[in-house]
Amino acid sequence: MEFKKFKAAFQKNFDAMVKDAAYLFEVEADKDELWNLYLDSFPEGTNPIYRERREHDCSCCRHFIKDIGAMVVLKNYQIQTIWGFDTGSAIFQPVVDALDAYVKGKAVSGAYYSNQRNVGTDKNHEIGPDGTVHVYEHFHVVLPANRVFSRDISEGDVQNMVRTGKAVFKRSLDDITEEAIATVMELIRSNTLYRGAEWDVPLAQFMACKRAYDRIPEELRDNFAWVESVNAGSILSRIRNHSIGTLLVDVSEGVDLDAAVRKYEAIVAPANYKRPKAIFTKKMLEEARDKITELGYMDSLPRRFATLDDITVNNILFSNRDSAKRIDGAADVFAAMMGDAKTSPKKFSKVEEISIEKFVTDVLPTAQEVEAYLENKHAGNMVSLIAPKVPDSKPMFKWNNGFSWAYTGNMTDSMMKERVKAAGGKVDGVLRFSIQWNDGNEYDRNDLDAHCIEADGNHIFYAKRYNSHTGGKLDVDIINPVRNCPAVENITWPSMERIRYGVYHFFVKQYSNRGGKGGFRAEIEFDGQVYSFNYDRELRQGEEINVADVILDGRGVFTIKPHLDASESSRDVWGIKTNNFVPVSVVMYSPNYWDEQKGIGNKHYFFMLKGCTNPESPNGFYNEYLKNELITHKRVFEALGGKMAVESVEDQLSGIGFSSTKRAELIVKVKGQTERIMKVKF
Repeated sequence: MEFKKFKAAFQKNFDAMVKDAAYLFEVEADKDELWNLYLDSFPEGTNPIYRERREHDCSCCRHFIKDIGAMVVLKNYQIQTIWGFDTGSAIFQPVVDALDAYVKGKAVSGAYYSNQRNVGTDKNHEIGPDGTVHVYEHFHVVLPANRVFSRDISEGDVQNMVRTGKAVFKRSLDDITEEAIATVMELIRSNTLYRGAEWDVPLAQFMACKRAYDRIPEELRDNFAWVESVNAGSILSRIRNHSIGTLLVDVSEGVDLDAAVRKYEAIVAPANYKRPKAIFTKKMLEEARDKITELGYMDSLPRRFATLDDITVNNILFSNRDSAKRIDGAADVFAAMMGDAKTSPKKFSKVEEISIEKFVTDVLPTAQEVEAYLENKHAGNMVSLIAPKVPDSKPMFKWNNGFSWAYTGNMTDSMMKERVKAAGGKVDGVLRFSIQWNDGNEYDRNDLDAHCIEADGNHIFYAKRYNSHTGGKLDVDIINPVRNCPAVENITWPSMERIRYGVYHFFVKQYSNRGGKGGFRAEIEFDGQVYSFNYDRELRQGEEINVADVILDGRGVFTIKPHLDASESSRDVWGIKTNNFVPVSVVMYSPNYWDEQKGIGNKHYFFMLKGCTNPESPNGFYNEYLKNELITHKRVFEALGGKMAVESVEDQLSGIGFSSTKRAELIVKVKGQTERIMKVKF
């Protein structure tokens, strides 16, 4: 009966200990050593040989102690063991005291894992030779339901997830300074940091963790990291691995703030790069104003988009007939007559590959018309030529003219995305899966359903649309398509706060075939990229079509593995429809290579497109363009570049630009005496 009373006290202490624990941990203990310590700690004479082994040496209790004996909880960041309680027994108190001291002397090594609530064997029975039933009591506890993991999740997965989160979190707390966090929070709240607003709340939480971490004794900081990395969640615990973490570390290590912010924003969206708002003081502004006035650059600051009327024939490589009539110095009677000459070009279907250098020297001089095939991938190559608003103002740049240029990467939302929004769906989350059907000439009454199997096995579809632990949900479900109105369904995840790492499997199922034969289109969007899929065959009743898998890795980075052929659908970019040939009005070098200038920065090739209009207000100038005499005031010029936005004009020179330092290609159609399709390699 002595062990039965001890067992009851053990269970009571265990229940109280784990009741409010955020997580169960275990220490780095030798399981055999722990078991031997249990046997050897009984007072002399209280653990005699029973049959062949000692009385308390049974296989059930041995398995229990090896399984859960090193389990602990961390309260106030102090280790609390399952052995730290008053047994009320002279026999068992020395045993639990020894085990308690042993476990407390070890460091936490990871999470305690179990996929079943009952740990140990409560009791078993044995019938003796005389028919007497003997009842043997053993260690046994029942875990709280929220501490038991699904059998679908392996012990290694749980432990690796917690261990990795703790390691990254502690490194973040050690390496990131409170001053750096405060600086970045100030940038966010002054609307200086591109896409910084989404980190406002997490950074406030991280600041609280950092302050608490710095206040507690050093010997408890490792335990603090174990507890708070779990409480913080996957995003905050791994903040160092995110883009904002790169900025925090750089600022903590003393990297120049402007350089650190530029690095951060290039990581956040290299195709949608936005320059930061420069940080400057009133004194810096006054000094810069005085210097600009002294050097005669005040009239050079206002900027506008350039037009054909601004450039001369000397600075272009090609112009089509309509453009040539407007370019200064280009019109002469022979050129006009040549333009009127009739040709019957021969057409070739073969695509020739040619370097940009040979294209400029061998093809453009005899070309009469050039068309460029604008692809979705060129959205980040869109460029505008920018001119001084005061034509005769003093050039501010390292080259001998007042012209500059600005790239962009902004893209207009897809039509499917707009239809999802119109149907009440959310399209501004971190991950989106949309499908569309009934958008052809024939009425398609089929009921198609969007499905996702999440990383933890949860299934999002029409019957379980709102129950995802990750925040993902189906927010548009169309059962009966309307004639002449495309039907859509949409699954979206609003933020990275709860989304889990792993594979997200997307597919479409034919719930009800009502005669439609049009198939469907699908889109998957993350990190600003839209992947489009077309399935143009009829789906049978109950048929499932796998679209793609999206993988979220431990750094919070998405990748995609398509099951259908993926493409990027046609969209409007700066007023031009992609996946089409577009007339080129002018081909030119970037202004730093006009007038046979050499070696002033990288050379760019501009293909200005007819009807192309930049919808944004880019900076009129950038610091890397400025003359050395102005660069000492770079922070003020950084702010001026954004403050004095480029003025819009009609008939602007905008199109596609390519740097000589980056690999790229452009398909063009060239008409002269023949018509040729060429792939220009940069």
